[in-house]
Amino acid sequence: MILVTVFWGSVDELGEETVTTVALKDVTKVFKDGTLAVDSINLDVNDGEFMVLLGPSGCGKSTVLRMIAGLEDPTQGAVLLDGELANDLPPRDRKIAMVFQDFALYPHMTVGDNIAFPLRLAGVEPTPRGERVTDVASALGIGDVLARKPGQLSGGQRQRVAMGRAIIRRPGLFLMDEPLSNLDCGLRAELRAEISGLTRELGVTTVYVTHDQAEALTMADRVAIMRRGVLQDVGTPTQVYGRPATLYVAAFLGSPRMNLLEASVYVHLDRYVTLNLGEQSLYLPWDDIRSRAVAHYHGERIVVGMRAEALTPVSPDSPGDVLRGRIRYLEHHGHESLAFLDIGATAIVVDEMGARLDNPPEGQRGLRRFSSVMQRLTGKAVEAADDAAGGTRTSVLPDPGRHHRRPAELAVRLAPYPAVAAGHPLAVAVRMDALHFFDERGGRIDVGWR
Repeated sequence: MILVTVFWGSVDELGEETVTTVALKDVTKVFKDGTLAVDSINLDVNDGEFMVLLGPSGCGKSTVLRMIAGLEDPTQGAVLLDGELANDLPPRDRKIAMVFQDFALYPHMTVGDNIAFPLRLAGVEPTPRGERVTDVASALGIGDVLARKPGQLSGGQRQRVAMGRAIIRRPGLFLMDEPLSNLDCGLRAELRAEISGLTRELGVTTVYVTHDQAEALTMADRVAIMRRGVLQDVGTPTQVYGRPATLYVAAFLGSPRMNLLEASVYVHLDRYVTLNLGEQSLYLPWDDIRSRAVAHYHGERIVVGMRAEALTPVSPDSPGDVLRGRIRYLEHHGHESLAFLDIGATAIVVDEMGARLDNPPEGQRGLRRFSSVMQRLTGKAVEAADDAAGGTRTSVLPDPGRHHRRPAELAVRLAPYPAVAAGHPLAVAVRMDALHFFDERGGRIDVGWR
C-alpha cells in the first residue's frame, strides 16, 4: 500500500491559521471480516495540543487516525471536530493535513514545487505562493535545496519536504502516522525535536501515531496508550510513566522495563502490610496511605512493580527494605550498566499483543481471578471458570492482557563497568514510595489515582 501526504481544504482556509479540537465519543470500528480494530474509545484532544497515540503494531492507533481524517467510517460512536459531528463530513472539509511514513513526493518536481503543490491546487497566485514556500522551507532548514529533485535528497530532507507540503496550507489539524519510522535513529531524534517545536510554534493541534515510546514521551503534551483497540491510559508523559493506570502500561513503558513481581499480601493491622516476594519480603508501613488499598488483598496475590530507579545498591547488612540476590548477567550501555538480579521471586510477564494462554503449562498459569474483588472495585460482575483446571475465564470487562510467570530478573542500574560480574552477590535498597501495585486483572491498586 502506498501512503501519501494528503491535503484538504478550500481556498479560504489557506488564508489564515485555524485551530481544531478533536473528540471521540464511544468510537468503535469493526471491519467487514469481523475484526474489532477499535473498541469504544473516548478521547479528547485540546486546542493546540500535541497528542501522541502510542502502542504496538496492530493495536488500532492508525485506524483511530484514519477515522479522525474521514478515511474510515466509525462503526459506532461519534467523531467531533470543533464540537460539530463529523461522521459524515468529507475528508476535504475537515481542515486536516496528514503526513505518513512514506514521503510520496513527486519525483519529477523540484522541492519548491512539491511544497507549493497544495497552494497551486488551491489557486494561490505565484508571488504569494513563492513567499510562503520560502518561509516554510527556511523554517524546516531546506531553503537551500528548493531547486533540487527529491531523488537528490537524503531521507531526512525528504521528510522535511513532506512536512513542508503539509504545513504550507496552515491546516487546523495535523495527523501524523509514524512519519519518522523509516529514518535512522540519530535523524529521528533530530526531527522529532523539530516537529514538536514547529507544531507548538504554529499552535496547530496535532495527533501523532507511533510505536516508539521515546518519541511519545519526548514529544507529547499527552499520551494515549492503546492495546488491541482498547484505550489503556491517557495522561502527560510524567503521569503515564510515573503512575501507569494498568499493568500493561507499566510493562510497556520504560527502559529497562519495570520489574513486575508476584507478591502475596499479609496484613498486620495498624502495623504494616507484608509483601512476600518469594523468598524475601518488603514491608509497607501502615501510615502509608496506599497500605489501606493493598490491605484489601489480604491472603491474595497481587503484582508489585518497581522501576530500576527505585533500586539503589547498598551493603548487604544495610537496614530497611533491602532485597538480596546474585547477579545473573550484566549489560553494559556505556553511560551505565544494568545488573539482572536473582532474588528468588516470580516475575509477571505481560504479553504485549495479548495472545491468550488458554491452557498454560503448570507453573505458568495466570494469577487467580477474584470475581468478588472485581465486583467490589468496578461494580461489574466477572463470570469465571475454574483456573485450577487450566481453563480460561471470561469477563464483561475488556481483556487487560494475559500474563504468565517466570523467575524474576530484577533490573538494577549500576555505574559504567562496575567491579562485579555474573554470580556476584548484590543487595539493593527499595524506595517503598516508588512501588506500584496492580490487581490480578491488571488494574492499578491505588487511592486518589491521579
